[in-house]
Amino acid sequence: MPAATVAVVHTAPVTIEPLKSCFARLLPEVRVINIADDSLIADVLAAGGVTKAVARRMLSYFSVAESMGVDVILNACSSVGETVDLAQALISVPIVKIDEAMAEKAVELGSTIAVVATARTTLDPTVRLIRNKAGARGKAVGVSGTVVPGAFECLLAGKGEEHDWLVLTKIREAAETADVVVLAQASMARLIPRLEGGVHVPVLSSPELGVARVRQVLEERASPVGRKGAAQ
Repeated sequence: MPAATVAVVHTAPVTIEPLKSCFARLLPEVRVINIADDSLIADVLAAGGVTKAVARRMLSYFSVAESMGVDVILNACSSVGETVDLAQALISVPIVKIDEAMAEKAVELGSTIAVVATARTTLDPTVRLIRNKAGARGKAVGVSGTVVPGAFECLLAGKGEEHDWLVLTKIREAAETADVVVLAQASMARLIPRLEGGVHVPVLSSPELGVARVRQVLEERASPVGRKGAAQ
C-alpha cells in the first residue's frame, strides 16, 4: 500500500495513546496527524449531547483535515459519531467512525448485546448505531445499555485504577446475560487483556476495529477501482 496520511480527530486526550498504539501495530507505514480539542467532550457532557456548536466545530476539524490532504479521517469519539453522518456529505475525504466496525461485529456475533459506557453521551449513540446496523442486516437484536457511575470522572482525574475496577465489575455483570459485550468508549479498550479467562462471551472495543476499518478504506482507495471512483 502506498504511503498514506490519516487524520484522527479526538475530543479528549485519553484516546490519543491507545490509537497511536493501534496504528503502530496495524498501519505502521501510515502518517498519523492528531487533531485534539478536549473542550468538545466537556461541552457534550455539560449539554447531555451534541449541540449545534459542537457539530459545527467537528465539521471545522474535518474540513481542516481535508485541507491538509489526508487520505482518511478517523473520528475517535463515539459521543460525537453522529456528526460524521452530516459531515460526510460536505467533506470529500472518507470519514470513519471509530465504533462502526465494532457495532457491525456485535450484530454479527450475537442477538443479545450489552453496551457498557462511562458517559451517558456515549451510551445512547452507540445503542442507536448497533440497532441501525442490525436493522440494515434485517436481524432482530436486543440491545441493553448501562453507564458506570463515576468511572469517566475517575479517568479524567487520573484515577486509572479506580476507573478500571468500576468498569471491569460492570463488564463482568453484563457478560452474565449477554451474547456479546460492547465497550462504548475507546478509552475502555485497555481493559480487554484484564478480562481474559474471566469472561466467556466476546467483549468488543473500538480502537483496533476502527483502525482496521481505516486500513480497509485505504486499501479500497488504493485499488484501481477506488482511484477511479475518487477521481469522479
